[in-house]
Amino acid sequence: MGTTVGELMVRALSDHGVKHIWGVVGDALNPVVDAIRRQDGMEWLGVRHEEAASFAASAEAQLTNRLSVCMGTVGPGAIHLLNGLYDAKKAHAPVLAIVGQVPTPSIGTAFFQEVNNDVVFADVAEFTATVTSPHQMPHLFEQAVNEAIAHQGVSVLSVAADIGGQELPDEIRVPSFAPAPGEFTPSDDAIAEAVRALKESKKTTLLVGRGAQDARTEVLELAEILKTPMVVTLKGKENLEKDNPWEVGQSGLIGNPAAVHAMEEADTIFMIGTDFPYREWIPEGKHVIQLDRRAEHIGRRTQVNTALVGFTRPTLIRLLDRLRTEGAGKTSDKWATGLKEKYNKWMERQKKLAAPQHDKSLLGKIRSLGDNPEKRIRPEGVAVALDKVCAQNTIFTSDTGMSTVWPARLLYLSGERRLIGSYNLGSMANAMPMALGAQALDRSRQVVAMCGDGGLMMLAGDLRTAVTHDLPITVVVFNNEKLGMVKLEQEQVGLPEFGTGLDNPNFAELGKAMGYESVRVDDPQQLEDALRTAVNTRRPYLVEVLTNPDEVSVPGEVEPSQVWGFAKAKTIELMPGD
Repeated sequence: MGTTVGELMVRALSDHGVKHIWGVVGDALNPVVDAIRRQDGMEWLGVRHEEAASFAASAEAQLTNRLSVCMGTVGPGAIHLLNGLYDAKKAHAPVLAIVGQVPTPSIGTAFFQEVNNDVVFADVAEFTATVTSPHQMPHLFEQAVNEAIAHQGVSVLSVAADIGGQELPDEIRVPSFAPAPGEFTPSDDAIAEAVRALKESKKTTLLVGRGAQDARTEVLELAEILKTPMVVTLKGKENLEKDNPWEVGQSGLIGNPAAVHAMEEADTIFMIGTDFPYREWIPEGKHVIQLDRRAEHIGRRTQVNTALVGFTRPTLIRLLDRLRTEGAGKTSDKWATGLKEKYNKWMERQKKLAAPQHDKSLLGKIRSLGDNPEKRIRPEGVAVALDKVCAQNTIFTSDTGMSTVWPARLLYLSGERRLIGSYNLGSMANAMPMALGAQALDRSRQVVAMCGDGGLMMLAGDLRTAVTHDLPITVVVFNNEKLGMVKLEQEQVGLPEFGTGLDNPNFAELGKAMGYESVRVDDPQQLEDALRTAVNTRRPYLVEVLTNPDEVSVPGEVEPSQVWGFAKAKTIELMPGD
């Protein structure tokens, strides 16, 4: 018996090193799933909703920088993949989606469940195609995978229902895939221009992102030579926070005053491996140097004076060679160390709020009358407790919104720890399925999903997936019974909170029903022990924390209009209803 289309695809993926495929079985993809069943070293991870499959695959690709795979069958099953695939696109994560299509004679006839996949996925994917004949293999399959790897993005290959099980001619070989593009650096003239700008700058600030992940040594040496503060993006935090005397935290809505001042007071901003999306937090009138291996990223957030297109580490090595030889022109670190002290003091204040006994102190009791009248656990405390009890190589995932703010500020990434989330797409419901993807890579490693109550309820069915496939994730639910970030957005512009309340179930009981060990925590004194037990239990564990819904996450620099808007909103909220 010859090799089928489905068998060829699965064998090629296995040869490439793909260990897991995420999805939901069904009709057009049944021959492919059956090939997975029979392929040594390949694991089928069936989920309850295809969106969880694409988020899990996105997480795998982000953590490994290698191809990951998800599947969804004809029509609705394929469409359900879109959200997680957009997350992969925006995170530059190489993901292949294999999706079903109706039988070839029915394509274009408005057949049951038929959608035009090539059109539906055109915006999210680097490559889309539909296999309508075995003779298109292995060429279409090789092209789909090569595009995903080359562009670090999404490819979508549709397989018609009558194609996956068809046999191929004997002479068809197993597909092989091209390697990722090699490293490259900017021209000598561009390096020289950047060196001149850095030598002439009196105050330089580094804004460093995930693109510098493999260049920690070089980035730290650059900061040392230039005596410059380093603002680290959320995605850059995981490899640049440990033992970094120049780091002053994040800017933007999750930031702090020291980082804002570092950006505002600088005359030169050197953006390294970051596509930091918030233009309003990059001040105008600065000399901007931007280093990125993607030319399309240069200048799309702010106007750039000096462009460096190349891979971070080899480019910085060349830049540092010039600076060591020619000198950087900097002798004092007074400005940078002053900002570091400012950042450290701010962090100390944040950690005081997180202390379990905070609201029992005199000042805490006074403050809590206004911002925590129900005496619920402050969410800062959850992040600090996780920081204490988790291993030094834990992988953390976080939902979009307030459940990202606290780990961004208070969770220390020690070098081996990882933190991922939907930080470019900004989707809800991503943390739990991303944790599934992370845990599948290594079932012995601690993986913690920091979930908002609103986000978790969107894909709550896939809590069971961890039990089904023996994925011992820890799910920490920030239950404040609010869409907290939306509440804050409304109040900052003077609108009263509306539509943000959540009628939640008892998440601990939900976890038990799903097969988790579960606990509900409403006493800050019990939080650390509960989390320690959870992360050290090698079974799926859910910790529901009743957190303060009125905790205000102020940005690094508060505008007067925001203060007025917040006051106006609170006044309206406190007025008697009609």
